[in-house]
Amino acid sequence: MNWFKKVIGSSEDSGQWRIKLISDNSDWYSPWGGQLYQSDIVRAAIRPKVKAIGKLTALHVREGPELKINPEPYMRLLLEDPNPYSSGQMFREKMATQLALNNNAFALIYRDENGYPMQLYPINAAQVEAIRSDQNDLQLKFWLSRGKTMTVPYVDVLHLRDDYNDNDLFGTSKVEALQQVMEIINASDKSIVNAVKNSSVVRWILKFKASLKKEDRELQVQEFVDSYLSADASGGIVAQDPRYDVEEVKAGQQYVPSTPQQEKAIQRLYSFFGVNDKIVQAKYGEDDWNAYYESEIEPVAQQMSSEYTRKLFTRRERGFGNRIAFGGTDLSFASMSTKLALMQMVDRGAMTANEWRRVLNLPPIEGGDVAVRRLDMAPVDSKEGGGKGA
Repeated sequence: MNWFKKVIGSSEDSGQWRIKLISDNSDWYSPWGGQLYQSDIVRAAIRPKVKAIGKLTALHVREGPELKINPEPYMRLLLEDPNPYSSGQMFREKMATQLALNNNAFALIYRDENGYPMQLYPINAAQVEAIRSDQNDLQLKFWLSRGKTMTVPYVDVLHLRDDYNDNDLFGTSKVEALQQVMEIINASDKSIVNAVKNSSVVRWILKFKASLKKEDRELQVQEFVDSYLSADASGGIVAQDPRYDVEEVKAGQQYVPSTPQQEKAIQRLYSFFGVNDKIVQAKYGEDDWNAYYESEIEPVAQQMSSEYTRKLFTRRERGFGNRIAFGGTDLSFASMSTKLALMQMVDRGAMTANEWRRVLNLPPIEGGDVAVRRLDMAPVDSKEGGGKGA
């Protein structure tokens, strides 16, 4: 058995490389009664990450004696307009959503007759399986909607992964990790809904001071109704029963049970997705966002740069310094003092005037894309501008 068979197995045991994905046509997360993406809490938890990844700037960089940015028009257009249905931002948001839900995201690379990538299409599948061809080439078989399947070479698929652990190819599924917490949240939601629906019917609440069986509780409730709420009750005088406290639900007042378990479950869910209340509700400060960006956004940006580079360029092209870089240029969350401090970057030629104006949400100016440097600055070995030997 050659090395390839040792790694991915034979055709008989290729089923171990199969994973299920969350899509609009699957209900794999049915234990809590619905799909994961249908939860408003889950959407709120992943939305900051999805939007931030969508705002990343994609650049074709060619390193060498002379650094060039977007030297090839076809690659620049591919990054800006990956397919007829979405822009580069929407494409990245789609991939980020799939990655957050499944720990796997796939996109098909459509190439022309010369092998150059021309379009990128996100693959929204319910299931994917890794197989090998007769030539020992790794392929992915996707189960699409309406029962259709698609098998493509792995080299023609952009594949992003998270929680990369127990499988040699795919990221670990979120099913087992999220099942319990989602069931707690779902049960709490149902209890609140039922309580609100019954608030127009419930008029009295008996709070028993001891734990009773269901039959005993029903018996005590019926006894209370017969004694105090029936038509035969008269006199307006009742005796205090030490076994329970009586609370009246007044008209217009809704009784909603306390749900501390739900709050704890929501925080557990936020922690799982690496967010907190400040990030979800957009109440973060500069330091809060920087911490979130470094822990959640930057690792994905680096993975995207690596995957795009190795799948969109040949080894020869990469040898000439071609790569795809993803970076965040939006500093609108930064404080005004930080934005003004970037003026020093303009003076030293590290930023252009238009890049700085973009941070301040100002329109570009003519000539603002040229890097400038103050006249009193020069290399330390220069004899001009106050340098060494002046």
